[in-house]
Amino acid sequence: MDGRVAGWAHTGLRTGALTDGGELRLPADAVERIVVPLAGSFTVAYDDTTQALDGRASVFEGPTDVLYLGSGTAARITGSGRLAVAEAPTATVKPTTYVARQDVPVELRGAGQSSRQVHNFGTPAALDADRFIVCEVITPAGNWSSYPPHKHDTSVPGAESDLEEIYYYESAVARGVSAPATADPFALHRTYASDDRAIDEFRQVRTGDIALVPYGWHGPAVAAPGYDMYYLNVMAGPDPERVWNITDDPAHGWVRQTWESEQLDPRLPYRKESSR
Repeated sequence: MDGRVAGWAHTGLRTGALTDGGELRLPADAVERIVVPLAGSFTVAYDDTTQALDGRASVFEGPTDVLYLGSGTAARITGSGRLAVAEAPTATVKPTTYVARQDVPVELRGAGQSSRQVHNFGTPAALDADRFIVCEVITPAGNWSSYPPHKHDTSVPGAESDLEEIYYYESAVARGVSAPATADPFALHRTYASDDRAIDEFRQVRTGDIALVPYGWHGPAVAAPGYDMYYLNVMAGPDPERVWNITDDPAHGWVRQTWESEQLDPRLPYRKESSR
């Protein structure tokens, strides 16, 4: 995305598919990266080292193993399936790190129809990166995610971060549900203005779609009834501290309090042994 979206400066994302015999080469640029298998298995060769990523059959199988590549690291990726590579420009070199599936912190967030599952493999508590914050979220059919609507578009030390954000979406027929071949999985994404900077987006998203959040309130991301929703988040910004501090839309932030009297959605967690 770098150079193709006006004003976009801090984050990037590559997504695509490889077949046996195909490869993706990543140059030794001043960019930190994290390789995320979406479906399939891959091998990453870098610095005279080879790392296997066993991956998963789909994003709805729960966590995957990932590989963080420090800035200035060239790599060659081979394998078969779909993958994502999150990026953030930086000249600061952090150690290349492999995170195994079983070591990915899994958070079950919210309650009731706001229940969702978060894989925090690229957050400050889990990964020693320089700029970006990366995680992925699974939301069962009919639930709301990225909710209450919130923002991180103003630097207020200790209170709010200034972060660009990328959402990469996938949607599928809900786990355990039988659907006709004509089924068309989708989800909904919303972003709207938090100040005098104009932004107003409310649209359907499907597998492979991307939503950019340069600023503004964002949320909800809604899993339509009948269809599970997944998104990969990539965030980074100009602040000196790598932290995710947010401000809720004051019209809706009160909803968090209702979770105290609600139960977590029993469909969670989604993991490999219970996938469809």
